Amino acid sequence: MSSRAGIEKLWAQEKYRVMFHSQRYYNLIREMLKKDSSLEEIERLIDEAIHVQPTKGSVINTYQHMWGYFKKYATKEEKIAFQEKLEQFQNDELDKQELVMCIRLLAEKYQVNYLLNSTLLH
Repeated sequence: MSSRAGIEKLWAQEKYRVMFHSQRYYNLIREMLKKDSSLEEIERLIDEAIHVQPTKGSVINTYQHMWGYFKKYATKEEKIAFQEKLEQFQNDELDKQELVMCIRLLAEKYQVNYLLNSTLLH
């Protein structure tokens, strides 16, 4: 596997975990990927990102991005549950890990391998 392919594979696995923790790092890494960045540079930035405490906004943004993989296939009940969980989280009635579990269950149900390979869901 070429270095570029290795970087792209790593980013595919880590991008939602980075987004979950820090939109700033997510954007920074995306810009670095447009340049000739090394695997080590990207790994270092990912490591820094995952040490940032997630904000309510970063968690919601990630949840909504990942939900996009299901919105065309989800049942009416799943769509309602998605909105309810989002509201509960916004009102501090639901832990962020419950949102992650919801996405994981949907990824398993609909066999969305891209999400199933995401480190955020493990």
